[in-house]
Order: sequence, then structure tokens, then C-alpha cells
Amino acid sequence: MEYLKVEEEGDQREPVSPTGQFLNSEALSLCILGVLELGVPISIDESHVDSLVKEVFLPTNPRFSSIMVEDENGEKQWKRVEVKIKDHIKTPIFPSGLSPKIYDKYIDDYISDITIEKLPVTQPLWQIHLINYPTSNSNAASTVIFKFHHSIGDGFSLIGVLLSCLQRADDPSLPLTFPSVPLSSTNKDNMSHHSNGLFMNLSRIFSVVTNTVSDFYCSIVKSCLLEDDISPIRSGISGVEFLPVSVATMTFSLDHIKRIKSNIGATLNDVLTGIIFLGTRLYMEENSEGSSKANSTALVLLNTREFRGYVPITEMIKPDSKSPWGNYFAFLHVPLPKLTDIDDSKYSNPLEFVLKTRETINTKKSSLGVYLTGRLLQVLKKLRGTEAAARYLHETIKNTSMGITSVMGPVEPMTLANHPVTGLYFMVVGAPHSLVTTIMSYNGKLRIAVGAEKGLIDAQKLKSCIENAFQTILKAACDDT
Repeated sequence: MEYLKVEEEGDQREPVSPTGQFLNSEALSLCILGVLELGVPISIDESHVDSLVKEVFLPTNPRFSSIMVEDENGEKQWKRVEVKIKDHIKTPIFPSGLSPKIYDKYIDDYISDITIEKLPVTQPLWQIHLINYPTSNSNAASTVIFKFHHSIGDGFSLIGVLLSCLQRADDPSLPLTFPSVPLSSTNKDNMSHHSNGLFMNLSRIFSVVTNTVSDFYCSIVKSCLLEDDISPIRSGISGVEFLPVSVATMTFSLDHIKRIKSNIGATLNDVLTGIIFLGTRLYMEENSEGSSKANSTALVLLNTREFRGYVPITEMIKPDSKSPWGNYFAFLHVPLPKLTDIDDSKYSNPLEFVLKTRETINTKKSSLGVYLTGRLLQVLKKLRGTEAAARYLHETIKNTSMGITSVMGPVEPMTLANHPVTGLYFMVVGAPHSLVTTIMSYNGKLRIAVGAEKGLIDAQKLKSCIENAFQTILKAACDDT
């Protein structure tokens, strides 16, 4: 990847964060797609779009008016430039008069195309795609896709930008609100105060040390030596991040997920991850008998901010913000439970699948392995350079089977320039994975999106398996009450 060389004096420049450099390197280049499905056709003209971008979107953060450059010492920096808005707005043309189902295929192919297209390095690293055709998803009459480079910020940051450009449908003067129960949180199973507090504290310290050593060692081994098995969800092909993908989404009731959560004492993320894991294992078994026993690992991303709730963008970009702008996330290596691990191959108690997932995630949360891995990347950067650290991160992702990440969305219905938003989801693209899943809440519902390698994974069949897993787990949770 080539970067512009900057020699002019007086440029407005800021250093790129280490993580931002890792995510935009020769070894790795990730982007985030924010997809808004609208209830009516897009009815604003080009001049209105330009005005909205200039007056509402660009002011949210200087990164949207900056390009990544290298100085004379090879250090990457953000340099402010003049934005030519028309270069960032894309409006595809499809045949007219087709059914929403057929347009689903056109948009799926279009999303696949833009996932593998690199953003021009001579422009700020974002695009807006206006697709004025109906789809069957959320009964949408049109779709708007925001594409951001991950080096600008993580999903939490960039979804925050989108939300700052939207208004509540019921009363635009009121702020958006978010679920009182976050999708993920720290382990809430804190030890209660006990008379033998000293023993409990020593036991906790021993547990943290043991888990940290185990987790950090396993992370290094998975990144450097051991790959997951080749399976129906992992091709293991070099350069898989440049291959076409197929997208499928599914919607679940947030109340139903909360019911499962309450019955088994887990976080929403534990429940959703368990559902995705079970659905994935069922898909693997259906496609290749015995493959559900394959060694398969997911990278589960966690938001590492001190305060995980959304705040106005003006607050996020302050130096002392508790919910800062940028890339603040960590990976957890979470093995997919095997169907044979859960009683028997027929998973007689599907709730055990969620409980097994919760147990693994909680164990990893109680270690400092994630912190040490972050420090390792910094040491690699210092000793061997940014590209070496980025290659290590690339191998960490490539050697696993799938990625899972989630963000919260607002409780209330929203509008974009008076266009009602009927559906909302996001995707992480450019990762060397055959399968990436994302989770987002909006308006009382949870949307799971699947990005799957075309030719390897049948995204619609995987969607059906995940939906079946959800119904199976929900039924088991209700039967237990």
C-alpha cells in the first residue's frame, strides 16, 4: 500500500494511532459498512446530499476530511485536505421494474463488490452509497451504505457518527436512547463479600494469574503456530479477504433474547454468541457429517472503553473522554463448543451450549491475556516496525474460523433526512476470515448479519441454521420457567 509523501510546511497533521496503523497496512486493511434500510425511496437531489454531508457529516470528526500520509521518517499521519464530496457519493444503476427479491440479489452482489474494493488513498477514507431500489429486507424502499476505513475508528465510533446524523422519528428535538442492558459487559458475577475474604481474594488472584498465563500462551500459539481445521466455515485460502462474500441478515426480538438471558444468568452477548455458535455447528454438520467436531475458534471482539455507552461525538473526541473516539477493542479467542461436548450429538439440552460459551468467555474476561497481547503488538511495532505488528494481527485473524462483534443501537425509530429507517446493521469487511458475523440492536430488535465466503458457505442456509438454533434455545429457556 502506497501512502502520499508530505513535505509541505504548515500542514494540519496528527499522528495515526498504533492500532489505526495496524488496520491500514500492507498486511491488513479493514473497513466497516453501516447499512441503513429506509422505508421510502430516496427523494433528495444531489445538491441536498452534498449539503447534508458538508454540514452534518463532515463536522463530526476531522478524520473524515483527512488522508493518511507518511512524513520524511516514514511515520503515518492524518493530513487535512479539501473534500470533493462528489468523489465519495456512489449511486449504482440497476435494471428497473424488478421485484424486491430480485433486487436483493443485485444488492448482495453490490455489497460483495464494495467489500473488496479498496478506498482510494488520495481521498479521505469513506464513501456513501445510495441505492434507490426496494428490497425484501425490512420492507425497505431504498438503502444507504456508509463505508468507513477501520483506521478512522472502530464500530462503536463510526456507528456513533451515523447516529449523530439521524433523528428520532417521534420527536427530532429529543436525544436517542439506548437499551438499559448492554449487549456485553464485564463479568457481573462478582464474588459476594464473605467472612473468609482473604481466602477469596487469594483464590481470585490465583485464578487471574492462571487464566492470564493460559490465555496469553494460547493466543501466541494460535497466532503463530496453530490454525483451525479446514471446515465448511473455513477455507484456509491465502488472500481470503480479497474473495467475494455473500451477505444474509436475520432479526430477533430483543425481549426474547432477554428472556433467555434472565433464565440462565448470562449477558446478551453470551446468549447471542451461543446461538450463533450452535447454528454454526448445525450448519457444519449438515454440510459435512462429523465436521461439527472440527477445531474451530471465533475471535469475539470486546469494547474496552471505561464507559461503553454512547455520548455525543463532541464528547468522544475530547482527550479525557471516558468513551473516546478511535479503536478501543480487544480479541478473545473463544473455541466453538462441539456438539459432542454438550451431552451428546443431539445437544439434548441446548441451553448448555450457551452456558458453555458463557463459561469460556467469563474465564477469558478474568485474565489479563488481552492486555498482554496488546502490549505484545506495541513491542513488535517498536522492535520490528508497524508492518511486523500488522502481520502478527493478520495471522491472529487468519488462523481462526470466524469473527463476532456487536454494537448497541437506539431504542426509538429514527429518520435520515426525514426518511424513516426501517432496518439497521453493520459489517466488518477485509478480514482474512471466511465468516464474519455482526450483531446490532435497534428499535426493540436484534439484527445479526453474516458475511460469508462465496463458493464455500451458503449464507442463506447458515441463516436458517442460526434461526433454528435460536428457536431451539428459546423453547428450552421457556420450558425451564
